[in-house]
Amino acid sequence: MHNISLNANKIEVLFNNLQQELGGVLNILNKEYSLNVNNNKFQGEIIGSSINKNISFIDFDIRPKEDLCFEYNALDVNPIYFIYVTQGHLTFNFKDKDAKHNLEQFQTGIFSNEPPQNTGLIFKKNQRVCTSVIMVNTRAVEKERENDLILRERLLQTFMPNNGSSSYYYIGSYNLTIAERIKQLNAIKQEGLVRRLLTKGIVFTILGLEIDQHKKDLANLKNKTGSLSVDEMATVKEFAEFIQNYPERPYSLEVISRKTALSPAKLQEGFKILHNRTVSDYIRNVRVEKAEKMIRTTDLNISEIVYSIGLTSRSYFSKIFKKKYNCSPKNYQDHQRRAAVKA
Repeated sequence: MHNISLNANKIEVLFNNLQQELGGVLNILNKEYSLNVNNNKFQGEIIGSSINKNISFIDFDIRPKEDLCFEYNALDVNPIYFIYVTQGHLTFNFKDKDAKHNLEQFQTGIFSNEPPQNTGLIFKKNQRVCTSVIMVNTRAVEKERENDLILRERLLQTFMPNNGSSSYYYIGSYNLTIAERIKQLNAIKQEGLVRRLLTKGIVFTILGLEIDQHKKDLANLKNKTGSLSVDEMATVKEFAEFIQNYPERPYSLEVISRKTALSPAKLQEGFKILHNRTVSDYIRNVRVEKAEKMIRTTDLNISEIVYSIGLTSRSYFSKIFKKKYNCSPKNYQDHQRRAAVKA
């Protein structure tokens, strides 16, 4: 196994370590680092940035050509690591202990330890892994804004070793909502200050989701309730995307249950985890958002739009549209047309 020692105190030092060990081309633009490597030992891209002086974000899309371990050394700042796997699987461990902890697709691993113990991320050769790592310094190196400080204190209370333990780790249940947020990160096209602000907002949202997931997992454990398997979560995600693409089709909980081979209870649980909505509320929201886009981008009248999204009652559509946008469809359409004329 090829071991790479990384200094995680500063993002620029970490990426210089990576380039020295792996080779490749390192690009730096607007305080964002991108390392692209394609050689006989390693293939992939690693990007990263500092969200603030105390929080960093790194995204891996890699396929090592030999077993590889990134060993993090961060004595000065002693971070909490949040690892989320969007594709493939990996292993992490504490270097002074034999136990290894596996992370599967759509799972989070959170770990922290007391110095001088190091932590390692292990990737198997010839396997593509996409994973994101958020590092939160527990020994702040810069004064923080009040909201940032509150978040960091909450993370310290929840995820730092206690009761005499030298390490802490937690492996969460499958969560597709975090995958959607990471997809949003990768889709950011803006540059400069706008990009940094958008990135910070999404990373902070992910940290909030991690806290919420941990709380729910503890409640499920206490109540002896289970979670969906990774395959079941993937099925829910796939069918939710199908609804996005074909909102006009007739749907019901029973029909979706037959098509997915998932029970109504599991469907409701999956949609709640992924979209924080019931199945029916999700379908209704998709249809209203599709209608709003059609009002903005087509010349169809309201009745034609209602039919196009799979509804038959214009009055019902007006009710749910106004509830979401605080405006009737007709007034919204008239406003769009007046704006177009002025333009």
